[in-house]
Amino acid sequence: MNSFAYRRATSSAQALDEVKAPNASFLAGGTNLVDLMKYRVEQPTELVDINHLPLAQVTQTPDGGVSIGALVRNSDLANHELIRTNYPLLSQALLSGASPQLRNMATTGGNLLQRTRCYYFMDVSFAHCNKRQPGSGCDALQGYNRIHAIVGQTDKGPESGETCIATNPSDMNVAMAALEATVEVQSAQGKRSIPFAEFHRLPGSEPQLDTTLRPGELITAVTLPKPRFAKNAFYLKARDRNSYAFALVSVAAGLEMEGGTIRSAGIAMGGVAHKPWRVPEAEAALAGKPADAASFGRAAEVLLRGAHGYEYNQFKVELAKQTIVRALTLASQGTSEIA
Repeated sequence: MNSFAYRRATSSAQALDEVKAPNASFLAGGTNLVDLMKYRVEQPTELVDINHLPLAQVTQTPDGGVSIGALVRNSDLANHELIRTNYPLLSQALLSGASPQLRNMATTGGNLLQRTRCYYFMDVSFAHCNKRQPGSGCDALQGYNRIHAIVGQTDKGPESGETCIATNPSDMNVAMAALEATVEVQSAQGKRSIPFAEFHRLPGSEPQLDTTLRPGELITAVTLPKPRFAKNAFYLKARDRNSYAFALVSVAAGLEMEGGTIRSAGIAMGGVAHKPWRVPEAEAALAGKPADAASFGRAAEVLLRGAHGYEYNQFKVELAKQTIVRALTLASQGTSEIA
C-alpha cells in the first residue's frame, strides 16, 4: 500500500474542498477502496473521511418514495422497516451480498461505486488491463473469463485499447436499477440528480470509467420512487456457493399485478454486463400480458438480445435465460423468500 494523507471532514463543504487535492479520494466504509489500495490497483495520495457527515438517514419523501443517505450501512438499509415493507426487492438484494461483517461497514454510496472483481483488473501482475491502464489490452478476453460479461461488452480484440468484458459486481445496484432509483450528488458547482440508468456506463472506448460521476462530486443520497413492487418482487442470485460469493447471474424482478395480469414490470440483471443490465423493452413486453412462462420467456429473449459468451462463460447465456424466467415466476407468486 502506498503512503497517503488522511483528512476527516465534518461538513459536505469541507469534504468537497479537501477532495480537490490531486489524486484525493473520499473514504466511507472502505470495504472496496481499501482492498484495492492493498492490491495497488488504487493509489490515492489523500483520503477524505466522510463518515462524520450527516448522510446516514432513511426518510420518506413527500411523493411517497424514500430517500436513502449515502452513508446508510447496507445492513441497516436491508433491515429498515420502510425498505423491508415497501421495497423488499432491495432488502433481498442487499442481504444476498457479501458477509454480515461487510454489510455492517459497506455504505450505499460506496456500493454504487464498487469496482469490478475481474481477476485481471485486481491483480497488477497482469500487464494488459484496459480498465486499469487504458490502451494496454485485455488479458480477460482470451484468459479465464468465467465470471465475465455476455451483454454490453466491448471486445475489439485482446490488444485493442477498446476491449473490456468486466462486470459490475454489486447486488444492490441491480435492485436499484429495477426500482428506477435516482442518484443525488453535490459538487462545488451545486447539486444534480442522475437517473440510475445513466449513472453506470458501458465500457465503450473508456473502460477505465465505471460511472458518469464527475471529478469532485460527492454522492449524498439515492431516492426511490413511490413503491410499485411491494407485493410481487424477487431477487434471484445464481452463484458458486450459497453465501459470500459474487453472482454469476442475478435477476431483480418486480411485478405490478392485477389478478393474473401484469400491469407493469421492473427487471434488471447483475453479473452479465459492465453495468446493471436493464432493457425497458423487455419490461414493456410484459405489460398487459398474463403472468406465465410464455410471457416471461419472451421477456428473457428481449433482455438477452445480442448476448454472447467466451471460452469459459458460454454457459451464462442459458443460465441467464433460466434465471430471468425463474425470478419472474417467483415474483408473480408473491414470495419474498431470500434466494
